[in-house]
Amino acid sequence: MTESLRRGSGRRVGRAPNVTRPRSVTEDAIDKIRELIVSGSWGPGDRLPKESELAAQLGLSRNSLREAVRALSQLRVLEVRQGDGTFVSSLEPDLLLESTGFISHLLLGEGELDLYEVRRILEAAAASLAAARIDDAGKQELGQRLERMRQAEGVEDLVEADVAFHSVIARAAGNTVLTSLLASLSTRTMRVRLWHGRAADDALDETREEHRRIYEAIVEGDPELARATATAHIASGERWLRAQLAVDEPAAG
Repeated sequence: MTESLRRGSGRRVGRAPNVTRPRSVTEDAIDKIRELIVSGSWGPGDRLPKESELAAQLGLSRNSLREAVRALSQLRVLEVRQGDGTFVSSLEPDLLLESTGFISHLLLGEGELDLYEVRRILEAAAASLAAARIDDAGKQELGQRLERMRQAEGVEDLVEADVAFHSVIARAAGNTVLTSLLASLSTRTMRVRLWHGRAADDALDETREEHRRIYEAIVEGDPELARATATAHIASGERWLRAQLAVDEPAAG
């Protein structure tokens, strides 16, 4: 079975073959810097030694060190301040996981389905934790977001309401890594596409009803019911995407 799938652009995309390549000197340099952070030698906000000193300490050329610092800066692990030096970032989850959101936009075809599968697991876990941990203020905010979704007119309004609703749940779960992961995996592009698809299928009321069930389970403080309703909600979107990809898949011949 071919894994190539057509998208709106007409291009065919699929899984790239696994290719093993030798590690570069820069990757070795990145590993050495990461180990210093993981071991606690450097902590959030610490300033790195001067380039010449650090290169000698790590047994690296200055060029390799610069490449490693540049790469880790792009990953938000390090922060280069012109005229002041290079520092370890805050290492907060939302900062370190920013790049995950960028990568999520690039997942196509089967990769999108894999992403939805991960979302189904994480959204269910977040809803379950939220049901056990949400406070009265959180319940009130979640209800407001649900009402905003009920009153929304047009896909753009629905997307904004959807993002806000799930954001409240993620925060109520009380796990910063989980919150950051969900924010990076639930891309706006995918949400817009899904809501447009639901509108075309005349299924907006059904999707709103899925959110209402999640809300009620969380407000009632039932973690298992919240997990089940969130799983069903994400699985519904997953089925829609799978059907769309099946339609787009070129006929075998």
